Amino acid sequence: MLYQIKDGTVSAGGQTILSHVDFYIKEKEKIAVVGKNGAGKTTLLRLLAGELTPDRDDSRGSYGRSNDMVTGAATAGSDLDGTAKRTQRAKKKKPSGNPETGITMSRNITIDMLRQADKSNQDLTIEQILLESCPDKDIFSKERFDYEMEYDRLFTGFGFEKSDKTRLFRSFSGGEQTKISLIKLLLKKPDLLLLDEPTNHLDMKTVEWLEDYLINYPKAVVMVSHDRAFLDAVATGVYELENGALHRYAGNYTQYRQQKLKNLQIQRKAYERQQAEIAHNNELIDKFKHKPKKAAFARSRKTMLARMKLIEKPVEDEAHIFTGNIEPQFPGGKWVYEAKELKIGYDGRALLELSLRIRRGQKIAVIGDNGIGKSTFLKTVAGLIPPIKGTSQLGSNLLVGYFDQQSALIDSEKTVRDHFHELFPALVEKELRKTLGMYLFGGANASKRISSLSGGEKSRLVLAELLTGRPNLMILDEPTNHMDIPAKETLESAFKAYTGTMLFVSHDRYFIKQVADAILVFENDKVMYYPFGYDHYISRLKASKDGNLPALMQAKDAAMVEALAAVPKRERHETRQLSTEEAYLEWKLALAAEPVAKAAEEAEKVYEELCEAESELNEENVDKLRLQYEKVADSWTNECTKWYDIYLDEMYPESDF
Repeated sequence: MLYQIKDGTVSAGGQTILSHVDFYIKEKEKIAVVGKNGAGKTTLLRLLAGELTPDRDDSRGSYGRSNDMVTGAATAGSDLDGTAKRTQRAKKKKPSGNPETGITMSRNITIDMLRQADKSNQDLTIEQILLESCPDKDIFSKERFDYEMEYDRLFTGFGFEKSDKTRLFRSFSGGEQTKISLIKLLLKKPDLLLLDEPTNHLDMKTVEWLEDYLINYPKAVVMVSHDRAFLDAVATGVYELENGALHRYAGNYTQYRQQKLKNLQIQRKAYERQQAEIAHNNELIDKFKHKPKKAAFARSRKTMLARMKLIEKPVEDEAHIFTGNIEPQFPGGKWVYEAKELKIGYDGRALLELSLRIRRGQKIAVIGDNGIGKSTFLKTVAGLIPPIKGTSQLGSNLLVGYFDQQSALIDSEKTVRDHFHELFPALVEKELRKTLGMYLFGGANASKRISSLSGGEKSRLVLAELLTGRPNLMILDEPTNHMDIPAKETLESAFKAYTGTMLFVSHDRYFIKQVADAILVFENDKVMYYPFGYDHYISRLKASKDGNLPALMQAKDAAMVEALAAVPKRERHETRQLSTEEAYLEWKLALAAEPVAKAAEEAEKVYEELCEAESELNEENVDKLRLQYEKVADSWTNECTKWYDIYLDEMYPESDF
């Protein structure tokens, strides 16, 4: 055990934040701490870092930290001169009082923490800041050489150019300064690395690079993050902090959620069974307590109830899960949007060009680097800005719901309930309260004033308004920004239940995985449409050695992708090109045909072996190979059926409206 807290309590301002918690982490473990905003996650990190000490409780004895440790808090933009501001060495001290309480460490360990904080050392270059932290000042030593190699690796991994090394720290943006602080922290390689929202200000590529780095980090990590895909990739264990208590789960974030929901279901059933048993026994007691012949029986039942260990009523999961569909007011036409040789941009400056058709019911995520034109594309589709060139046309009979960060800038002294009722006056009070509750504005939250809501809560309210209005096309720009995990999961469930068309931009990979059924990739001034989900896209991307997805595909596949997504050159207009619809069909069928071909090849191989065994009169091998052939033949049949289902779905779609 690298580090352990036993029965720890932390209070502040008369309020208990952590109540009798147990926590442990082993060498090389990667632990995620999750919980709603304000639950005390950062408090736990500060306790681990040595910035806070557990409350003393004389009934349990005082707290001690066994073994020496060095702790420090590397803050974003501060502590960059090589000396940790909050470095402390705890004196070796035997735990007193109850030996079952306190903080223990297996050995002398270093602990370092990254937090968002004030800036300092503005007039130093990044080279000065990072190289001065090297413990070995001899520029010719192996340790110094290894340090500089790691420094270069981290610097480029976080998206910096070599020329940035000579820039002053103050010339970088707040997000870039956070990256620099994180680089400095990783260069120290503490035994216990504490990270509070490490993916803030990082783009997708950098986050994925950091994931790979932390997975291979040779020491222990404790992290707090709202990025569930990041926690899925890195975490090997999860602590949930709820009502001051810590509960440990094995596995990553998704495994934790599955186990928690399973435990909740088991506890709910056990609680309901016990409550039914209690009610039944109380009925018997009331029925027989005044009857002389049954009074003893009634007393025994009463004694049994008094001794019964009560099962706690389960705290229901905060996120709301939508069980029915959210249907648009009317379906609209089959084709929702079409772009032909569309150039998008501002002030006459084109960012990129694309051709695309979107069909009714599709949910398309737009991904790509910052500043490449994703938000501009959404605004162009919504008709908020004109195209520079080409055609941008919405389909017929459309009711469009549009959301961006400006949409959430609502400010009113009205309550959430009154604001919502003004927008939907036809809703009776019961329906109104039920609808608000589905979006986590139930109970007292419905009486909150709009002006008192956080940015994430305002966004959630606006999105609840859009979904309640039931448009048939939703265009969303970063819909889950600034939201905690229960809010994100509630909206994911709502968007999955929504049967209309969605076009959205998001950096939340977990959200994209849950909602999108197709991906629109903006990269290197080009656009590639991928007709499958995010996981499928990433798996094929990673299979490519150079990270170029079209290069991985067969020549025919790549040609179809180009015809579907890339803008044809002017001279190509003179020859027949595959339409977007045809290219989509051909490519989808080609991808579905890959396992068919593989299964056919395997079946042919086994069949040849079977024929050879029969010619040699080898009965044992014949029986074995015949069973194997039946198995691979069944596999081939199944893959053919899947291909044919796609063919029928694409060749004979429902008619247009």
